[in-house]
Amino acid sequence: MSKLIIQVNQAGYGQGSSYQALQFTKAAIDAGHEVVKVFFYQDGVLSTNHLQSPASDEFALYQAWRELGQTHQVPLVNCVSAALRRGVLSAAESAENQLQHWNLEPPFQMGGLGELVTGIEQADRVICF
Repeated sequence: MSKLIIQVNQAGYGQGSSYQALQFTKAAIDAGHEVVKVFFYQDGVLSTNHLQSPASDEFALYQAWRELGQTHQVPLVNCVSAALRRGVLSAAESAENQLQHWNLEPPFQMGGLGELVTGIEQADRVICF
């Protein structure tokens, strides 16, 4: 089976790409493929903000990504530059920038484009949404 990197480039709400990426990732895992990592880039980093609070009758995309990462041990990596530009900060970035709050929690983590490149070297394919 193939080793895949999933790259999410668009926000979770207002666009369907993050949801489609989630569904594709689940299907790939169920089919026996290995997902090396999910890399959130550009507006895709907005899908990782744990302060999202969808209405009770809406799909909780953040929670679904979180569960996928935890259940299948798939690294969920934010591009740190894209995240910081969009106000998505981990506790470490919050401290570095002398801010009191953050909105990125494990299993999501920050990483650079180098981490994407390293993953690409291990993967057979990169699937972008």
